[in-house]
Amino acid sequence: MAATALPPLPPQFKSIQHHLRTAQELDKREPVVAYYCRLYAMQTGMKIDSKTPECRKFLSKLMDQLEAMKKQFGDNEAITQEIVGSAHVENYALKMFLYADNEDRSGQFHKNMIKSFYTASLLIDVLTVFGELSEENIQHRKYARWKAAYIHNCLKNGETPQPGPIGMEGESFADAEREEAGSSLHSGTTQPTSSSTFEANNIPTSNYTGIHIPPGAHAPANTPAEVPHNTGVTSNTIQPTPQNIPLVDPSLYSAQSAGEVRLTPEDFARAQKYCKYAGSALQYEDVSTAVQNLQKALKLLITGRE
Repeated sequence: MAATALPPLPPQFKSIQHHLRTAQELDKREPVVAYYCRLYAMQTGMKIDSKTPECRKFLSKLMDQLEAMKKQFGDNEAITQEIVGSAHVENYALKMFLYADNEDRSGQFHKNMIKSFYTASLLIDVLTVFGELSEENIQHRKYARWKAAYIHNCLKNGETPQPGPIGMEGESFADAEREEAGSSLHSGTTQPTSSSTFEANNIPTSNYTGIHIPPGAHAPANTPAEVPHNTGVTSNTIQPTPQNIPLVDPSLYSAQSAGEVRLTPEDFARAQKYCKYAGSALQYEDVSTAVQNLQKALKLLITGRE
């Protein structure tokens, strides 16, 4: 990543500070996701304030970082093609969500899981650079933020959290603190808030019992979350973890076109999107998601229907 350092974060940009911190944390591990985190911060910052001197200076330096990353990763399709970038970011956000959800449902409550829940919600924010969020992603974002705040408060108060999408009617999270690990956002500058606390803004307080959340049992083998290194495994050989592979839809074997199927440009775009999602899933060795998306693309191309 470019060595361009950002000036102190203007108070007006407080709402994007954690997206920028996430970008910094992912620079080496996931530069594509880091790039889009900065792009989201840039676009959001422009909407907030692009006229005051301190904000213009900050946005100018952030633009320099984005341009430097474009040059550095100019041959990466996830940077040059939005449909690939969208699939990449969404897949990474889902992996973090599923890791945290799996830990939650198994009763493993810890700071890294809290951070994974909240980071997943931040990355779903980032998906808005590609267009409107799906209803499913909106639900995931609300649930992840709610879970992060709820579990944090329980641990802070010495209480044992309840796993899964329980109802939390009447619970207020306005003063909840978000665990933030890692180095400060700006090299050589003072952060507007401590790196160990956060403010959970606009966290919903409604009952989430009926929300559709993917079961934690299918969290991926290789999660992108920063899991603890001390796992007790002494072997140097990485053992693959068994995965639940979905059955291939039998109807696809006998599916035939109903007469002349006329695929629209939108149909081709959706089929391409499913294939890109599948390719992105394979980067994380997530065979289940890859198979599901490839089946969706195949059914659409054969029958003209999803």
